[in-house]
Amino acid sequence: MGEVRVRGMDGDRLLPLEAVDALRSEVTGDVVLPGEPGYEDARTIWNAMIDRHPGLVVRCMNAQDVVSAVRFARDHELLVAVRGGGHNIAGTAVCDDGLLIDLSQMKHVEVDADARIVRVDPGVTLGELDRATQPYNLAVPTGINSTTGIAGLTLGGGFGWLSRKYALTADSLISADIVTADGEHRRIDSHNEPDLFWAIRGGGGNFGVVTSFEFRLHPVGPEVLSGLIVHPFRNVEPLLRFYRDFCASAPDELSAWVVMRKAPPLPFLPPAVHGTEVVVLAACYVGNLDDGRNALAALREYGEPIADVIAPHRFADWQSTFDPLLAPGARNYWKSAYLDLSDGAIEALIRGVEQLPDPQCEIFIAQMAGATTRVPTDATPFTYRSTPFNMNVHARWDDATRDTTCIGWARNIYEAVRPHASEGVYINFLTEEETHRVQPAYGANYTRLVEVKNRYDPINLFRINQNIRPTTVFA
Repeated sequence: MGEVRVRGMDGDRLLPLEAVDALRSEVTGDVVLPGEPGYEDARTIWNAMIDRHPGLVVRCMNAQDVVSAVRFARDHELLVAVRGGGHNIAGTAVCDDGLLIDLSQMKHVEVDADARIVRVDPGVTLGELDRATQPYNLAVPTGINSTTGIAGLTLGGGFGWLSRKYALTADSLISADIVTADGEHRRIDSHNEPDLFWAIRGGGGNFGVVTSFEFRLHPVGPEVLSGLIVHPFRNVEPLLRFYRDFCASAPDELSAWVVMRKAPPLPFLPPAVHGTEVVVLAACYVGNLDDGRNALAALREYGEPIADVIAPHRFADWQSTFDPLLAPGARNYWKSAYLDLSDGAIEALIRGVEQLPDPQCEIFIAQMAGATTRVPTDATPFTYRSTPFNMNVHARWDDATRDTTCIGWARNIYEAVRPHASEGVYINFLTEEETHRVQPAYGANYTRLVEVKNRYDPINLFRINQNIRPTTVFA
């Protein structure tokens, strides 16, 4: 029958093809080997720097397929990666030579508008979720890019335009169905296996494969007051100080973010501005439009912007505004930190923008706080709830020969900002080599996460992630 070489948890092994055929007969979805139809689609993810080749892929169609895949991996002691939307910067959705459990085809969304609840499969993207919930003027607080997967976002905590009003994505999670390392399919919530339910709301993919999420929905839309205010870079320092002070008294309904980059050729910008450094204020007000105009008045009246395109937009459309700047296929590298945007941090960020190595590179500052701060820090693994801002240095480019330059730029900015930042970091923004930042990301919650890992995954089957290592094995 032959054999296929795959990577196990402790080294390479030969897997009989008859075992692969048995798995094929057991699942509804496809089991594919390198070179077979569906293999390239499964292994290709958002960040083009990630070029990994799994030894075997299970393209799951339902929860039972996930159960079969996890049991197969456990029984054969295989290295396992789990792919949802495939948008993670570190590329942990794919492994080399091991087993890839691909959830990207599990796309069911079920909305109960009366109960304000939605059940979501793990392959669903944020845009697909919005399209299902917005006909009822309801939404889950998610991220800012419609192609992001709901699974990875939720498991890392999740924040975006609605977080100041409705807290994190994980804070709206009511229950989940999950396949744990023992191959058992469990329904978990605050009453059923509460420790495991606590852990998945920010602890990443360390504890199992979620096959369904149940979220609480919130009233949003159909329109929000949103858009961009674009300023010339020459006014950046006083603008950032004004922005910092403005955010300190902003209502929860308002989120205002900063993006510093070279201006793309947007139709509302004069051609002379294209390719020059600019400061973009991106704002979204969730609530009464007139109240939003009042809340945004001071921000819109400050200085002499190049353009102001704040206007009512359908929420689902606003959620996809930045998609063209975050499309798949480019090389991406991030460095991130929580900060309060002190004068020292502002000076370091300005120096970084003055050295942009590629027109696609940018620094964004996300306004945090609001409702997020009113959830206790031990209610979920997400610890740093009171931070006012989250900085992400986003290096993005196309030519692989420029890897060293662009990655070095991001690292240099991070090192310059680090004295002005907190120890914590958003787990979804960590790159592959930043394993030393996993424990600080969770602060005092890390010990409890290890305890849950010891109980539900003592062999560290789910290790291709920002790993929380069990103390039960040397993994």
